[in-house]
Amino acid sequence: MLTLSVLKQFSRLSIASSSTIGINPKNIFTAAALQFRITDQLWAEPMKKKKKMDPAIIKAREDRRRKKLEKQIRRLEKNARQLKPIDEVEVPLHLMDQMGKRKRTPVQLSAEEVEARALLQKEWARYKREEHIANVAQIDRIMAAQRRALDMLYEESEDLYNEAIVPDLQFIPYTISGPVATPPIKNYDSPDGEYVDVSKKWDN
Repeated sequence: MLTLSVLKQFSRLSIASSSTIGINPKNIFTAAALQFRITDQLWAEPMKKKKKMDPAIIKAREDRRRKKLEKQIRRLEKNARQLKPIDEVEVPLHLMDQMGKRKRTPVQLSAEEVEARALLQKEWARYKREEHIANVAQIDRIMAAQRRALDMLYEESEDLYNEAIVPDLQFIPYTISGPVATPPIKNYDSPDGEYVDVSKKWDN
């Protein structure tokens, strides 16, 4: 059983400890108390007072905005089916005037000429087929010989085999030139890829 004096001392200690814990450390001073202090600076802008407007004015503004949007929608719907002109596709008028001079009359081929062209086309197709078969067979022979050489090299030295199968990066920038559909034009200054976009912009 605790005595009454012990309980009183215990209650005083608990009150003192709780009061010291609740004190803000910013308000603890070693100097004498001045008994006055200022409030924190909030730096807040005062709220603007809302202006009371006439509901008729607000309704009139909304009506004007709605009518403006409806007018724009009607204008877009009216021009929706109109196609945009493409100047690059339209034929110039001076070329239309020269159509009679530029138009070639169809050439009437004889039966012998038609038969000769058909035979020539078949012969050309036969030649290209044989050339393709020969190229495929040659590639197969080269790959088989390469495979046999690598197998023999692997039996001799694994290090040499690993060095042999490393790809040669010097072959990547590979360029080749061959026959083209049309002969080259003498003294032709090829464009460098730059161009000026002169196409018209259409905004709705």
